[in-house]
Amino acid sequence: MAQPNTAWDHHPEPLTVTSAPAPEYGSGSLADLLPTLAAGLGVPGMTAAIPELTPADRNCVFLIDGLGWEQLRAHPEDAPFMTSLLATSRGGTGRPLTAGYPATTATSLASVGTGLPPGVHGLPGYTVRNPDTGELMNQLRWQPWTAPSAWQPYPTVFQLAHEAGVHAAQVSSPTFESTPLTKVALSGGTFLGRLTGEDRMDLAAEQLAAGDRSLVYTYFAEVDGAGHRFGVDSDTWRGQLMYADRLVQRLAEQLPPRSALYVTADHGMIDVPFDEEHRIDFDEDWELSAGVALLGGEGRARHVYAVPGAANDVLTCWREVLGEQFWVASRDEAIAAGWFGPKIDERVYGRIGDVVAAARDDVLLIASEREPKESAMVGNHGSMTPAEQLVPLLEVRS
Repeated sequence: MAQPNTAWDHHPEPLTVTSAPAPEYGSGSLADLLPTLAAGLGVPGMTAAIPELTPADRNCVFLIDGLGWEQLRAHPEDAPFMTSLLATSRGGTGRPLTAGYPATTATSLASVGTGLPPGVHGLPGYTVRNPDTGELMNQLRWQPWTAPSAWQPYPTVFQLAHEAGVHAAQVSSPTFESTPLTKVALSGGTFLGRLTGEDRMDLAAEQLAAGDRSLVYTYFAEVDGAGHRFGVDSDTWRGQLMYADRLVQRLAEQLPPRSALYVTADHGMIDVPFDEEHRIDFDEDWELSAGVALLGGEGRARHVYAVPGAANDVLTCWREVLGEQFWVASRDEAIAAGWFGPKIDERVYGRIGDVVAAARDDVLLIASEREPKESAMVGNHGSMTPAEQLVPLLEVRS
């Protein structure tokens, strides 16, 4: 009897770049949602990229941070109302959207608000290098300060809708009113800050009714926060999901005539165990850190910036060390594979890592010294796995 090839069993082939499931840019990604709705409202220059959606005079997008498609489907008892809407997702096809790469808040909110993929709007990660300064730029917290309009120069869909006579409004926490991320991703029309979720739902319904043609956005963050701190199957997370479900129902029951409510998310999430097998520490790994000038991104979606002349060596090393668990690509390979969208603006090219690493398995590449808070999170996201990438597009019409 032939003996198994133990050497092959222990050394499988590294993942190929093209085997990564690139997002559905142009037909079924978050970046396609607002342009599709705006096209139905007659906003010039907008394209109905998601063909399954039917136009409505009044459109509301309710984004629940961190509520992925797989997490929602796994918890029907905690979200009975949203579960009852699963068949309505993506225009009644019962299918999800893809978030875009990386599946992280700053990138996804910019994709939603601008209607552009990351390679164009230019927020291609949690932290990325600013080519003008050589520093890492945190695009969620906007540190260090960078001129917002230079970093992301395109108008938002809300701005274009407002200019076209559509009543545009954002209803969110007052904390977000003047942040740079809001300015570059979600500004245009009227921003209305409300602290409680109930107040946001009530005001979003009022804003829908305030125009014959309306485009309204509202947001709930706590599902994501509970997942990061306690995990996506914790009692705290489930409690926030239950609350979000009640908010969706509250808004749905108040829709004015000729309205469509779309419930979506910016990414999903997975829990990663706290052990050395699942959490690889860059700050304690001499192989991975050799030749690296800056480590960007986050644990499941890394941008790696090499010292001059070392990019090829870093790529080779990262593939050897991580290639069975991560899709590891050079900048140009990731771009050619469509990870960041069908095109890359010149100003964005240098923000993408010399090496880009996206986790396939339930692993993290943490940096315990550089990123102590991020390295301690239970729930994580960023990559292209279904648990992170797929998001709902639930629909209620009046």
